[in-house]
Formats: sequence, C-alpha cells, structure tokens
Amino acid sequence: MSIATTMIIRLEIRKSVATFGDVASRLAAVGGDIVAIDVIRAGKDVTTRDITVNVQDASNDKIITVLTDMPGIKVINVSDRTFLAHIGGKIEITPKMPIKNREDLSLVYTPGVARVCMAIAEDPGRAYSLTMKRNTVAVVTDGTAVLGLGDIGPEAAMPVMEGKAMLFKQLAEIDAFPLCLNTKDPEEIIRIVKAVAAGFGGINLEDISSPRCFEIERRLSAELDIPVFHDDQHGTAVVALAGLLNALKVVGKRVEDCRIVVVGIGAAGVSICRLLLAAGAQKIYAVDRTGILHKEQSYDNAEWSWLAGATNPEGLTGGLTEAIREADVFIGVSSGGILKVEHVQSMAEDNIVFAMANPTPEIEPELAEPYARVVATGRSDYPNQINNVLCFPGIFRGALDCRAKTVNLEMKLAAAQAIASVVHPDELNEQYIIPSIFNEKVVEGIRDAVIRAAIATGIARRIPPDISE
Repeated sequence: MSIATTMIIRLEIRKSVATFGDVASRLAAVGGDIVAIDVIRAGKDVTTRDITVNVQDASNDKIITVLTDMPGIKVINVSDRTFLAHIGGKIEITPKMPIKNREDLSLVYTPGVARVCMAIAEDPGRAYSLTMKRNTVAVVTDGTAVLGLGDIGPEAAMPVMEGKAMLFKQLAEIDAFPLCLNTKDPEEIIRIVKAVAAGFGGINLEDISSPRCFEIERRLSAELDIPVFHDDQHGTAVVALAGLLNALKVVGKRVEDCRIVVVGIGAAGVSICRLLLAAGAQKIYAVDRTGILHKEQSYDNAEWSWLAGATNPEGLTGGLTEAIREADVFIGVSSGGILKVEHVQSMAEDNIVFAMANPTPEIEPELAEPYARVVATGRSDYPNQINNVLCFPGIFRGALDCRAKTVNLEMKLAAAQAIASVVHPDELNEQYIIPSIFNEKVVEGIRDAVIRAAIATGIARRIPPDISE
C-alpha cells in the first residue's frame, strides 16, 4: 500500500558541479513534488538547503537514490512527517495540579500522602477513588505480532503502543501506558502482568502472536479481578460482527441462515468465529492454510480443535474454493490476494465480502464490487473500514466505569450491537455499514451498552449514576 507523505531533505549543493534546477528536474522525474525550499547556509562554493517534497510512497527510495547519485550533491539528512511526529515519543505524563509551594508539596507528597496510603492499606478498594487506578489501562505486548510486520521485538513495538495510548486518551479519556516486555515466554508474561496489575484498572493485550495469546489471555482473565482484553482477537471480532449485522440488513439476510466463510484462523479469526457462533450463526466454515477445519482432523492448536467441532456442520473438505461455493459471507483476516474473482462469482446472490487483511486485502475492492453486494476492508482509503479502533476505547471506558471483573461474551455482543446502531437506518447502504472512529456516538454507545451487559451478568462492582439497572 502506498502512503503519501512529505519528506524533508537537507542537501549540500556544490555550485560548480550542480544547480538547484538539476535537483528539481531529477526529483520530478521520479515523482517528487517540491512544495517548499529553505536556504540554511549560502556559501561561496556550497549552498545548504532544506527541500520539502511531496511523495506518493513513504518508502520511496528512488527519491534518495537519485539525489545521492548526482555529482555535486550531498544528502545530509532525510526526514518525513511521520518520523518527525515520533521524535521523543508521542505521549507524556502531566500532573493534574501544579506544585508551587511547600503546602502543595505536603499535600501531594510527604507528609500528607502517608494518610492516603494508610487509608488504601486498610481498604484496598479505595485505590479506585484515591489513585489513578480507576482510569488506567496497561497496553501490554511482547512485540511478536506487530501490525503486519511480524516479530520485530518490544522496542520496535513501542511506537504502536504509544499510538494506542493516544487513541485511548483522545477517544475515551483513558490513561494508557505501554508495557513492552522483553520476553516471549507465556508464563513469564503472565507473571509480569499479574505483578504490575495492582496499579491498573484494566489490561489491554496487544500484538502477541497466536496461539500463545489465547493461553495468556485466558490465564490472566481467570487470575486477575480486572478486565483483560486482547484487542487483536476480540476488538477485530466485535467490529467485524458490527459491520456484518448492518451488511445483512442491507442485503436482507439473517445471520442464522447464512453460510459464512472465515479465512485466516489466527487470533482474530478464532475470535470472529466464536463471536459469530454466539450471535446465532450456524453455518461457519473456518479455513486456513491446511484447508477447511473439520472435526475428523486432529490439530495441535487447542483452539482449532474446539473450532473444528463447532463449525463446518457438513464436514466439508478441501480449501477456500470448496468452502466459498454458494457462501453468503466471506470474512478474511489472512493475507493479500488469496480471494480471486472466480471465488466471489461462485458465492450466493447478494453476497458480502469483508477483505480485512492489511495492508493488502484478500481481494482488491474494485475486483470484488461487480460481483459482491457489500464490500468492506481494513483500510481507511475505501468505504466500510473494519477497524478495531472502533471497539477498544468504548469497551474499556464501560468496563472501567462499572469496575467490571472481566470482559465477557455478553459485553462483546453488546459492543457490536452498539457500534452497528450508530448507523441510522436512513443512512444504511452498501457504502456505509460502519461508523467512523471519529463519530463521538461510538464510544458513548459502546460504554453504555457494555455497562448494562456487565450489570445484567453480575460482573459489575459499581453502577454509574447515569446508568439505570
């Protein structure tokens, strides 16, 4: 996927060998559009300039190559808007009140703070009212499944976790902190998270590879009394279900009657299948590289073994070609280009295609649209983006506000229905089945629905004053 960006290139131009006109013409030849020029130093023999260039691809190496190959040109530094936005990190901690004198100091620190500490020691539950615990989430990763980049390590995962913390704050007023762990051992991850959990109101697991992520989440959910939510699993599943609920309204079908093919049975794929089953789907076909999961086959992955018994009611064998024939819905969380036009043509009438692989969808929307009634992707440059950012801020806002012990199935279903309901029936159409992440009604709607589901299932320890039972 190409991402347009702006590059800032600092050059030394030796006047006797090259001119700025030479630079401009070479850049234009490889797709660079100069939008600003700043002279840094103007010497007799050498001029140093900052050139701001619009490019269509953030990884456009041709721009730099053409300059470094030019006689009389020295490239001193290259930056772009994305890198500049990350300098020094993207988040910080700021106090809620200033410390201007000794009296202020004695209130927030010693000696006054000792009284607060003792109050919490006598009643640990008061940490929710006297500390930031009530509004904090730890964003935990080991860097093994970062975006589409794979196992790049905890340090390289940090920019993603910082970005997630920004989204928590901007969309739901939640203070989130990145915890990037330098271990891949599930037992050690569980031990570390349990040890630090006292300071947090919730745990958001992020970018931990499958199948390890299943056991880590299951254990932490069972052994902690605060909500634990693996966004790559459940966030994706909630938003996919929300989009599907509205897409089915557009095509006039019921989830109970649909043949649904889910391709890519990793963390997201397993969770999507589980949530679809909970929503009433009865004919799901889970497909991975090994083919269609079926109960007669044995699998090393316990999640696959369970899923094989709960899906594929006809015992189909084969792969995607066999599974997708006459299917009403395709949901892809796999890899780009695996869904062919012929596959979409073989689906049922008024079919739905969710090609959610990033950055390259399972099929380009332009290829699918002539044969599919509704098309959605995981990308922001097409209509109907299925993005888990729609889910996790509202889920945690609701879970924190009612001090839920966990995030259960009922809360996830409620969140999906809340997201779907943001799209008014008068607005609903093939090109608009899911709201924007910037729609203020999304977090509010999810929050209220999640709280009510938590209260109804007995896991809420507090009823917010604005929520009626």
